[in-house]
Amino acid sequence: MTINGWLQVAIFFLLILACAKPLGSFIAIVIEGRKNFLTPVLGPVERLIYRLCGVSRDDQGEPEEQRWTRYAGALLAFSAFSAVLLYAIQRLQLWFPFNPQGYGAGNVSPDLGFNTATSFVTNTNWQSYVPETTLSYFVQMAGLTVHNFTSAASGLAVAIALVRGFARQSIKTVGNFWVDMTRSVLYVLLPMSIIGALILCSQGVIQNLHPYTVATTIEGAKQTIAQGPVASQEVIKMLGTNGGGFFNANSAHPFENPTPFSNLFQMFLIFVIPGALTYTFGKMVRDTRQGWAIFAAMAVLWLAGVFVAYHYEQRGTPMLANAGIAMAATDGSPNSAAQTGGNMEGKETRFGIAATALFVTVTTDASCGAVNAMHDSLTPLGGLVPLFNLELGEVVFGGVGSGLYGMLMFAILAVFIAGLMVGRTPEYLGKKIRRKSKWR
Repeated sequence: MTINGWLQVAIFFLLILACAKPLGSFIAIVIEGRKNFLTPVLGPVERLIYRLCGVSRDDQGEPEEQRWTRYAGALLAFSAFSAVLLYAIQRLQLWFPFNPQGYGAGNVSPDLGFNTATSFVTNTNWQSYVPETTLSYFVQMAGLTVHNFTSAASGLAVAIALVRGFARQSIKTVGNFWVDMTRSVLYVLLPMSIIGALILCSQGVIQNLHPYTVATTIEGAKQTIAQGPVASQEVIKMLGTNGGGFFNANSAHPFENPTPFSNLFQMFLIFVIPGALTYTFGKMVRDTRQGWAIFAAMAVLWLAGVFVAYHYEQRGTPMLANAGIAMAATDGSPNSAAQTGGNMEGKETRFGIAATALFVTVTTDASCGAVNAMHDSLTPLGGLVPLFNLELGEVVFGGVGSGLYGMLMFAILAVFIAGLMVGRTPEYLGKKIRRKSKWR
């Protein structure tokens, strides 16, 4: 391991730490419906959306809150409709514009369309197809990119509803799903995505609607170079911890992730909202120490994963290292880990071992499917880190919303066990953890 590598890890962590409080405070202000610096511009748009969608109003003219059953029903209904819509867009892509390659409806079979629709709606983003040879620009934008926004906003809405349950003394309602999702997209995800897309474009991430370019190689062969509206999908792919790439190679592709800075920025996008939500939790329950405690627990688990992954990737592949030791014994050559230069198998040379190990840990901590290297090429113990993160439930910072409520479940479980050990009724944030005494 090198000083340069650890410096990259330190800079990344300091960026996330620096943004946790201001962004977390802003999210709390937005979700609670208070005025912020974007209200003069986006406030009329927000009210127009409520009017068009028919959101019910209370006696004070504010959006009517829902009981948890209605909130959950709205979430499920929206997700089901979104899945059907995405399926239809894929199956009918031949009749939509922005299809310069002429991909037809037959390119997306019924089973593949259903797989992709359910995958993106649930923020799983498993891609069992090659995006640049299967989907048109319209499907990539109106289908996948839009669902990257809505699935992330749905996860954020669920987390906020749970936090309201902790924050309120009398719990009859947990907010309004349509309001929470609208505010999440309008005030948080969309402005950050616009700024982030411009930053990615400055680094060389492409954004156009041109047909694919056919180039002639030195040998005289023809090569088709895929392109398209990449930056707009790339930014929400990371910010919403979605992971579905525009290209099959994902963030290992130079059009998606061209420079070391873009690599750092993409990792920052993955962690920035989940990290900030811990402070949002503290603000909403009026105890910021609880938020920082959750942030600290996540940070310790993340740092442990980075240390293990980076250490064993830098040591190199065991078989090659053993070959180096045998060579040293026979011809007297230096016996050191530098002899193999670390495990560069499956990695991009423009990133190196440190940035790749960091990316591997971050993306599997946050339930984001983005990759900048092939995980099956990691060393045995380096590959243990992403596997452990998957088994943990990907709650170390985690996805947008899902990481927070996943860690809260661990906190409740810990408090419950501790209460049993000392013989007291378990209690967390003033709420007793016990069996419901009366069913309604």
